[in-house]
Amino acid sequence: MLSYLLYTIKAVLLGSVIGGTVTGYERIEPDRRNERIMSVGALAGLLISIVIAYLRNNTNKVSTATINTVIYTSSLCAFVLLIILCITAFIKKGNRLIDILIFSALATFIASLTVYSLPEVLMYPHQIMNTEKSMVSTDLLLKMAGVLFGLVISFIAFMTALKCTSRISKSAAGVSVFLQMLFLELIMLSGILSVNLQNGNIKSNHAVFSYVVFVKNHRNYFIYISFILLFAEAVYLLIKSLHVNEAYRNPAEHRKIRAKWRNIRRWAVTALCSFVLTIINLTVVEAYNSKDVSLSPVEDTEYDDENMYVTFEQVSDGHLHRFAYESADGVSIRFIVIKKTGSSTYGIGLDACDICGETGYYEKDGQVVCKLCDVVMNVNTIGFKGGCNPIVIPYEIKNGRIIVPISGLLEYEKEFR
Repeated sequence: MLSYLLYTIKAVLLGSVIGGTVTGYERIEPDRRNERIMSVGALAGLLISIVIAYLRNNTNKVSTATINTVIYTSSLCAFVLLIILCITAFIKKGNRLIDILIFSALATFIASLTVYSLPEVLMYPHQIMNTEKSMVSTDLLLKMAGVLFGLVISFIAFMTALKCTSRISKSAAGVSVFLQMLFLELIMLSGILSVNLQNGNIKSNHAVFSYVVFVKNHRNYFIYISFILLFAEAVYLLIKSLHVNEAYRNPAEHRKIRAKWRNIRRWAVTALCSFVLTIINLTVVEAYNSKDVSLSPVEDTEYDDENMYVTFEQVSDGHLHRFAYESADGVSIRFIVIKKTGSSTYGIGLDACDICGETGYYEKDGQVVCKLCDVVMNVNTIGFKGGCNPIVIPYEIKNGRIIVPISGLLEYEKEFR
């Protein structure tokens, strides 16, 4: 349960706070047209997320690297366009066309944010049911409860961000939206660089590599920063709600003002509680859940001077299996094999990735997780480039065996030194 709670929070919470902040900004000066534009963006993002989740769960036709590149690029372009449009709107005040374009850019950003956050979580129910032997087992119910609880926490964060942002001044809300989007775009930029580094489209250098690794290994920091901005809004509103001096003409107006600020105070307190709950989940709960993580032992398998041979019988149980070839220099070159969920195919790759190195992967609650950065692998994408997926190695399947050329493993000997 705790694993899926944390997986869901890490996947969705940042997007929820940012999405709530952007939506709250739009609600400061409500406009039906702008609301419809942003609703179309959110709906498009949801539909695309559902399609991606379905394809990734049921086919091997989805390239994670390609999808990520499209998402990251769309978000960055929307952000840059939004900055240009806002500057133009400041110069040419009252231009309705520019106003429409601004909210169209925001809708594109919201769509990208949704597709960035949701597909992985939408895949969890399918993956959980495929890894459980019984549809009514306690483990299945607990895992599903973890996903549901994570979504509930994220929804509350979305609503608190929306309510708090919509109650502050438009200029302050604009600054909050800009900062929230800016920190997200730092993640998006890291994603683009990561994909291009792995594909060899850009040359690796220390600065780029360090930036990508830092962002990947400190994703929680960006959630903290996002919540700190929301925390500042909540504290401001809470203090302001304790010193209300709005003018009123009769007792009815006075009661209405008091009710309004009572509601604001409740949402501000909810935002503060969400902040505390998030900190607890990402520190105490995560530390408890990830304690004593160790890699499973290397398994024996047949080999000769040219190849290593893994039989289907050894790896057909759907769990992660680890094998290794010891080079002449005594270096153990590890690779992993796992049968893909609901499929007769296998995920095969080096027990290392281009970003985190040879720290390896472990299995937890039916998921494959990177030991260094805690990123959860989609089992169906193991064997493909992208993200924190294992480095792809050559192999062939013949006569009920997976044949891995030793020469292909020796190419990566330096990864395990």
